[in-house]
Amino acid sequence: MPIQARHLLRRPGATPRWWIGVDGGGTHTRLRCTDAAGQLLGEGQAGASALGQGPAQAWAAVDTALRAALGQVFDADAWAHCAIGLGLSGAGSPVLAQAFLDAAPPCAALALDTDGVAALLGAHGGQPGALLIAGTGSVGEALLGEGRHRRVGGWGWQIGDEGSGAWLGRQAIQHTQRALDGRSPRGALAAAVLARTQALSGQTGEREAVLAWCAAGSQRAYADLAPLVFEHAGADPAAEALLQAAARELDALAQALDGGAGLPLVLSGSVALRLQPRLAEAVRARGVAPQADAQDGALQLIRNLLLSPER
Repeated sequence: MPIQARHLLRRPGATPRWWIGVDGGGTHTRLRCTDAAGQLLGEGQAGASALGQGPAQAWAAVDTALRAALGQVFDADAWAHCAIGLGLSGAGSPVLAQAFLDAAPPCAALALDTDGVAALLGAHGGQPGALLIAGTGSVGEALLGEGRHRRVGGWGWQIGDEGSGAWLGRQAIQHTQRALDGRSPRGALAAAVLARTQALSGQTGEREAVLAWCAAGSQRAYADLAPLVFEHAGADPAAEALLQAAARELDALAQALDGGAGLPLVLSGSVALRLQPRLAEAVRARGVAPQADAQDGALQLIRNLLLSPER
């Protein structure tokens, strides 16, 4: 049984000209456009389309990526000929998803789910398997037998998304605060984070710089601190400890997601791939290469809508 997206829209009698798959998160939007037969027509990219950053920004990013893929062929009336599958960060929130749907252009058909679901479908070709994503955010997704779906984590960068880039950035800021207070050693990581906050906030005072940076901090801003943790892990035990803690968080997600079923596991996202050597052996042993990407998974979502007889 093919998995159906949680949010579906369809205009009766519309015949799509373009079939579109979108993978969108807190940093990038990636889009692939095909014809009804699956022939590639174009690809495009844009900035963030995570729903937590607002429906206007999300749709603007999708529009930018689509125009990059199709060029001048795509005019003001072209949305009516689009069947679009979207895997977007934040689509698991009913409030955010509804705001996005309310702002939708008049497309022929739309299937919306999370970026994790799209990546899961692409990774295993719609067959049972598990996916652990850790990039700007983190989440675990699994497709079980008979089309059953399981999600672990993905509670949002403010309170969850353990092991992700934004989570690592939060830990790095907290470590820097403790170091400035004298509660932790003041090593290379704290110095690098402090220099970053001073440069971006325009404040020269140490405490003032950190407070000003945090007041304006976004998911992307915290995730942008994660490379500093990797960069200083060899010289600063505090940085290495944060990476080990992130790896244990990803281990916990993978173990809770699988439930002992031994499902093949795909790792996705820049942080997950960089942390792979630090993951538990039992997690690494399940690792397989993805069959396809999240854009292909998003295309599966829209095909599942339009090609299912009951739909």
